[in-house]
Amino acid sequence: MTRLLEMRDIGKEFLGVRVLEGIDLDCDRGEVHAIVGENGAGKSTLMKILAGAYTASAGEIRIDGEPASFNHPLEAQHAGVAIIYQEFNLLPDRTVAENVFLGREPRRGMLVDRGAMEERTRELLAELAPDDPISARELVGQLPVARQQTVEIAKALSLDARILVMDEPTAALAAHEVERLFDRVRRLRERGLAVLYISHRLREVFDLAQRVTVLKDGKRVTTKPVGEVTPPELVRLMVGRELDDYFPPRAGPEGRGDLRLRLRDAGNATISGIDLDVHAGEIVGIAGLQGSGRTELARAIFGVEPLLSGTLELDGTQRRIRSPHAAIAAGVGFVTEDRKSEGLALAQPVRDNISLAWRGLRRAFRREHALGIAELARAVELRSRGLGQEVRFLSGGNQQKVVLAKWLATEPRLVIFDEPTRGIDVGARAGIHDLIRGLAKEGVAVLMISSELPEVIGMSDRVVVLRGGTIAGELAAGPSESEIMFLATGERDIAAPAAAGGGSA
Repeated sequence: MTRLLEMRDIGKEFLGVRVLEGIDLDCDRGEVHAIVGENGAGKSTLMKILAGAYTASAGEIRIDGEPASFNHPLEAQHAGVAIIYQEFNLLPDRTVAENVFLGREPRRGMLVDRGAMEERTRELLAELAPDDPISARELVGQLPVARQQTVEIAKALSLDARILVMDEPTAALAAHEVERLFDRVRRLRERGLAVLYISHRLREVFDLAQRVTVLKDGKRVTTKPVGEVTPPELVRLMVGRELDDYFPPRAGPEGRGDLRLRLRDAGNATISGIDLDVHAGEIVGIAGLQGSGRTELARAIFGVEPLLSGTLELDGTQRRIRSPHAAIAAGVGFVTEDRKSEGLALAQPVRDNISLAWRGLRRAFRREHALGIAELARAVELRSRGLGQEVRFLSGGNQQKVVLAKWLATEPRLVIFDEPTRGIDVGARAGIHDLIRGLAKEGVAVLMISSELPEVIGMSDRVVVLRGGTIAGELAAGPSESEIMFLATGERDIAAPAAAGGGSA
């Protein structure tokens, strides 16, 4: 029987550099076909060819048995292909409704029918996020990351698509939002859509997909029914080696040093009554649902949204941190959850990005020539074409390593990580985890925020759980997912949702 989608012998070159070679991929009606591989394996490039953003250098595409060739994304949309990109494709200064129907606005005569556009947008958003209402008239740039992702999904679903591509669609979603997305994907499959699903979260692959294709170095390694492969086997196919110890060993009580950070009754408009201690050499995990105050706590410590009450001490000295500049000068680093918009200057080279954080320090000019940027790049095992390469051309894992090198340059005593492995493949995740644990071994205090419970459990020496802007409780190393979710929700007998994890193999 003819598959709804067939891609045969697909190849792609950029300036003579071959990035895809001889890839075969197909997807049938009512099927979720997962595509996995390390960053740089070619997953997104292959999907951009399908979506008309790139033109293949070789091979052919067939939809319903008929040849298809796209020179523009609109041509792919007209053929029934919709795509949700890993990187948002939204206009921040336009409303939610204007983004959802951009270029396809309903009209009444010569005028845009805003009422109809906003009503349809409300219907889509109500299906996706009934418990988290988003106004169709709100500016997208004023929405947090999770809500922007929801708008992106609504935008894709507004198309009358037969083939839906999802490129890391859950990267910015909370667990309950992921569950709603899963329900939506299953309904789309039941309606006969072909769904191509890219994810680094292997739990999602095994929960949703019927088949999985592994890409590595621009080539197809294998395609298998999901029931015929195990998570460890899938990891080995993706990275070419075993990852027996997914998380580095904990330091233990003997590795904990002096008190580095002390918060007492700390609060501002979004958090309150925070009592928190973090010692040198330990990793304290911060868990909680979306909106619990995790990121708000980090931003308060770093002076983005300063504390308005209580006290903050660093190394026994009380501090009033009112700006990021003051935080950096006090020895605090902050790896933000959105590295592209908050952590990097994408159009600038690696060299300039590594020096971003220390430039404003008074001692910067004295240290600039003594500091070896190349040594920092080697310390984080950065893979690039050189220090002059623009950061936007690096994989997600290597972009995150540039951010880490940027903070290493400031010689921090406390580093806050907010979703440190979001959008990063399993091989690169292990490297990031090793770097974080390495910082702790060198006496740096680490606060690590993650919505992936296996990551919180595997990396943390203690876990602090937030709910409603305050601390709901603290757990010793190695808690269960259910214990964390009980504190995060306040509900007993709750099973942690599978979508909350996905970081482990």
